[in-house]
Amino acid sequence: MLSSLSRSRLVLSAAALAILAACSTQEELIGGVPANEVIDGYGLIEDGDFTLPPIPAEYLDDINQRAFVEYNGPDAAGTIVVDPHAKLLYFVEDDGMAHRYAIAVGRQGLRMSRPSTVRLKREWPGWTPTQNMLRTQPEVYGPFAAGVEGGLASPLGARALYLFQNGRDTHFRIHGTNDLPSIGNSGSAGCIRMFNHDIIDLYERVPNGTRVVVRTKAQSVELEGEELANRGIILQPNIIDPDLIYGTDDEEGLEVEAEAET
Repeated sequence: MLSSLSRSRLVLSAAALAILAACSTQEELIGGVPANEVIDGYGLIEDGDFTLPPIPAEYLDDINQRAFVEYNGPDAAGTIVVDPHAKLLYFVEDDGMAHRYAIAVGRQGLRMSRPSTVRLKREWPGWTPTQNMLRTQPEVYGPFAAGVEGGLASPLGARALYLFQNGRDTHFRIHGTNDLPSIGNSGSAGCIRMFNHDIIDLYERVPNGTRVVVRTKAQSVELEGEELANRGIILQPNIIDPDLIYGTDDEEGLEVEAEAET
């Protein structure tokens, strides 16, 4: 017959085993995302001095994941093709294939129509509002007139491609973003935004001198279909307190979608 001390030890041992069992079933988190939900190609990235967390699966439905696909357009290999209506970007390869990425398109991005050329590439670029931004919306952009240094807080994300026409900066950018819900949708401001993981992938493939073309709505409908050519919604501005950027007490906000456009 067990003594009271032995029974107590058995109870404690059982409790300890139960705790260990519970701990062993807890999900491992990688950058706040359950390890078993991390999508291949969208996991944690150590990039220089910065760490990008995984992108949650909820933002990566089939069309939002980058893919190597048969290209459905007439454009030559080595061309970036922006479809602002289907919210897709293609980098055309040889043999009729292309790397396809999901994008978000701001109001300025929708104004893109003429071909341009990648003339500058930047890793972790900083951002400065233009004089036009400061003049038209001083209450929004004034607190950031000095610019935002490159890094996790920069609206241009991990990489940026700067587009030129006839040797002049168009102020259109293809760049990263931390605004994950915007991908596949339209914003109230900004150019062409991609998941940071995707712009890093594209950046490595694209040399300076790459031609960039933009599809019309008619071309998008013809090549992607009516439904996809009308995908997405127009999102309201996402406002960030400057205190999160500069560590100040200023109460004004910054539109996350805003980039250095004219």
